[in-house]
Amino acid sequence: IRKLNDFHFKHDFSCLPEIMSWDEYAFTKGKMSFIAQDFNNLNIITVLEGRTQAIIRNHFLKYDRAVRCRVKIITMDMFSPYYDLARQLFPCAKIVLDCFHIVQHLSRAMSRVRVQIMNQLDRKSHEYKAIKRYWKLIQQDSRKLSDKRFYRPTFRMHLTNKEILNKLLSYSQDLKHHYQLLLFHFQNKEPEKFFGLIEDNLKQVHPLFQTVFKTFLKDKEKIVNALQLPYSNAKLEATNNLIKLIKRNAFGFRNFENFKKRIFIALNIKKERTKFVLSRA
Repeated sequence: IRKLNDFHFKHDFSCLPEIMSWDEYAFTKGKMSFIAQDFNNLNIITVLEGRTQAIIRNHFLKYDRAVRCRVKIITMDMFSPYYDLARQLFPCAKIVLDCFHIVQHLSRAMSRVRVQIMNQLDRKSHEYKAIKRYWKLIQQDSRKLSDKRFYRPTFRMHLTNKEILNKLLSYSQDLKHHYQLLLFHFQNKEPEKFFGLIEDNLKQVHPLFQTVFKTFLKDKEKIVNALQLPYSNAKLEATNNLIKLIKRNAFGFRNFENFKKRIFIALNIKKERTKFVLSRA
């Protein structure tokens, strides 16, 4: 603690990177904090004790408007309170949603639909047992499934993963097309086809998918940016993993300022020092 008190970090409010990433992490149980990082050099821009709009706004308003207008890209998760805030503070910046979280929304909706379908089946039926055994195949991109054929006791025959998936999808119209088609167009980075499919099927799909589709349509511009621009929150997610490591090695922090200093020491000072700090954390 004494050594931490010797360190004093001053924010430079005269510049901001053109591309930055926003995210949150858990400082203490049940309390989320905000972090912003330079996308290119991975330096931490700021760590704030809370993630409320007031806290974030008050921090970034310390930068002149001219400085904030130089920011061109902000990557972030699908956390709607950040959207309007980012537009107000950084009027020239494009918001890019993290692709992983977009796919995660689809995956969760598909998982809930699958559970509802299974609950309608007889637990002793072949269909129920097959879906329960091979449910992960429904969540995967069908183009990447293995073509190797193995004996499958559930079906009592030799089948590839693709053949099993086709059988599972044949059990229910709700399971059949939409998730795999959406995933195909999303991973091929085809925004027009992706949103065309959503708009064409909005009224026909399962209510759980309708909720997700409406969210996607509301965030269309930001999702199109995610498909067209080579940016994501992956680097900041990796930084958050390092922060978890710092916290775990120190058996947690009660004082936020000490925690913040440790993060800046470990992640904003050159790599040789970072290794030393992490080893002594």
